[in-house]
Amino acid sequence: MSPSLAEMAVEVLTTADGRAKTALSHAHATRWQDARAAGEPLAVGAASPPLRPARPEKPELLPPRDVPRRRTGSPQGRIALLHALAHIELNAVDLHWDIIARFTHVQMPMGFYDDWVKSADEESKHFNLLCDCLEAAGSFYGALPAHAFMWRAAEDTAEDLLGRLAVVPMVLEARGLDVTPGMMAIFEKAGEKLATDALRVIYAEEVGHVAYGVKWFNWLCGRDGHDPKDVFHGLVRRYFRGALKPPFNEEKRAEAGLPPDFYWPLAEVLAEAPGTAGFR
Repeated sequence: MSPSLAEMAVEVLTTADGRAKTALSHAHATRWQDARAAGEPLAVGAASPPLRPARPEKPELLPPRDVPRRRTGSPQGRIALLHALAHIELNAVDLHWDIIARFTHVQMPMGFYDDWVKSADEESKHFNLLCDCLEAAGSFYGALPAHAFMWRAAEDTAEDLLGRLAVVPMVLEARGLDVTPGMMAIFEKAGEKLATDALRVIYAEEVGHVAYGVKWFNWLCGRDGHDPKDVFHGLVRRYFRGALKPPFNEEKRAEAGLPPDFYWPLAEVLAEAPGTAGFR
C-alpha cells in the first residue's frame, strides 16, 4: 500500500542530513506529481509531524544575535552568505512539508497540496544549488554556525494555518524577494558565476512560493467571509517577531499578488517597537 502524502512529508521531516533530506523530498514530490498526472492521486492522509525537524549535528544553531557577521567583500564573507542562504533553503524544505503534514485536519482543495509539494521540491533544488556553490568554494553546509529564527516561526504557528501562511510565505519568503537582487549583485561583481546563476534560479522560483501563500491565505479568508488584509495585519502582529524592513521589492511582491497595503502599514507600526530583530 502506498504511503500517504502526510506520511511522506513526515519522512522528509525526520531525515537529518541535508542532501539526504532533499533527495527524499524530490523523490516524494515526483511520486505525488506522477500519480496526479496519471489520474490516480495518492491519499493526503494524516500523520504526526515532529515539532522540530531532524537536523544534522552541524551547523551549530545559535541565537540570531550570536551568529558572526562577515563582510561580503571577501571570499570568506561570501561563503558565509552562501552558508546562511543554504540554511534558509533547508528550513524552507521542511516548512513546506510541515504545512502539508501539520494541517491535514483543515479541509483544503487538492491544489493546495500540489502547490506546496512543488514548492518543497524547488526548495530542495535551491539547497543543493547553494551546497554546490559552497563546495566549489572549498566549504560545505555545516562548516559555519547558523540560527533557528525561521523554524521559530513554524513553532509559533503550529496550530494556526492562516498564521503559518501569513508569516512564512507572505513575510519571510517575501523578504527574500526584497534582498535577493542585492545578493546577486554581490556575487556578480565578484565574478562568481555559479553563485549568481543559483541565486537567479532561486529568485525566479520564490515569487511562486509567495504567490501560493497569498492564494491560499485569500482562499481561506474568502471561505470564512473575512477581509484578508485585516486578518493578515492581525496575524503578523501576533506571530511575527521583528520589523518589516523597507525597501520592499514592490514589483515582485505585486507579481506574487501581495499588494502594498498589506505590508506598508505593518512596517510603519512594527518599526516603532524597541529591540525588534530583522528578517532571517
